[in-house]
Parts: sequence; structure tokens; C-alpha cells
Amino acid sequence: MTRTTVRVYAHDPISEAGVVSALRPRPEVRVVGPDDELAAVVVVVVDDVDDETLNRLRFLRRNGEARVILVASHLDDQVLVDAVECGVVGLLRRSEATTDRLLSSIASAAAGEGTVPPDLLGRLLEQVGRLQRTVLDPRGITFRGLAAREVDVLRLVAEGWDTAQIAKELCYSERTVKNVLHDVTTRLQLRNRSHAVAYAVREGLI
Repeated sequence: MTRTTVRVYAHDPISEAGVVSALRPRPEVRVVGPDDELAAVVVVVVDDVDDETLNRLRFLRRNGEARVILVASHLDDQVLVDAVECGVVGLLRRSEATTDRLLSSIASAAAGEGTVPPDLLGRLLEQVGRLQRTVLDPRGITFRGLAAREVDVLRLVAEGWDTAQIAKELCYSERTVKNVLHDVTTRLQLRNRSHAVAYAVREGLI
């Protein structure tokens, strides 16, 4: 059995020790300390999701520990949105976070899957639909992050076409082609054209 490495953070040492002691005997996981290697899954345990918690979540994402489970006493729509923006893949209420349920969430996170309380999942889907209708659709953008003309430009870049050739093929000005590529790399925080092409290939867009 492959054991999932897990690190636990909590606002108070008693909560942290309690979660660690519950997880440590289980064969499915291996709990690591703050000075050990990067963990596959990080469990953050708090009462309220305040600015300190959000900063911690952002730090974990930047630090490469992207598969984060947030266990909080109070979860509502705003916490859900904030957590998603910070890259959290699992949400549990402390009152519902039994050891078995936490282990199930850890296994899901390690497999690249998410965990959200059922009552919040419906509201999340509503917000996603509202965002697509009111913000993304008017701009021709999908949740994959690219508009149709951006995909067209990147497909030709991937085929080795230069800016002038792309402009002629798509009946754009060269400035428009450059602006499209600049918008894509800036919005998605990509380094250059090659990185943008790699992103589009990875997402199955070209």
C-alpha cells in the first residue's frame, strides 16, 4: 500500500496534536512534520477562515503544496469562494470531520479529486453558472480560460506560424495577434508563447 504523506497545520497546538494523533496510527497515511519533505496533502484546521488562514492557504499553494484540505468550524458561501480561489481541494466542517471522513478526503485529494459538503456543492454550482453567464460568456471565454480566437491563434503558433502569417490567415492585424498572445500570457500568468501553447495542449484545446 502506498501511504499518502500528510502535513497538519492548525491555529492552536491542541487541535494540531489531536488531528495528528488521529491520523498517525492509520496505515493509509504518513504524517510528516514542518521540516520534512513536501507533503502530498496538507490539512489545515481552523475555527474561522480569517485573513491569517487565507494567507496560509495562498502560501501553501505558492510553496507547491497545492492539495489542501480545509477543516473549519464555520463554512459558508464566502468561505467556499475564498477557499476555491486559494486552491483548496477539500472542505470539511469540524463537526463532521471524523477520522474516517478525513482519511476519505485525503485519499480524494491525493487522487486529484475534490470534497465539498453537499449543501455547499449546489451553491457552488450555482455560482459557477452565474459566473459563466454574466462574466465569461459576454467575453467569449470558457472555464478553460481561452476564447475561440485565442485558441485559433495558439493553434497556428503551435504549427510554427509567425505573427504575420497568423494575421493573414485569420484576417487580423499583426497588432491584434500580438495583443491576443499578450492577453493570454498575462491573464493565465504564462511566461511566453511556448508556455501558452503548452497550456493549450495540456488543457486539450489544441
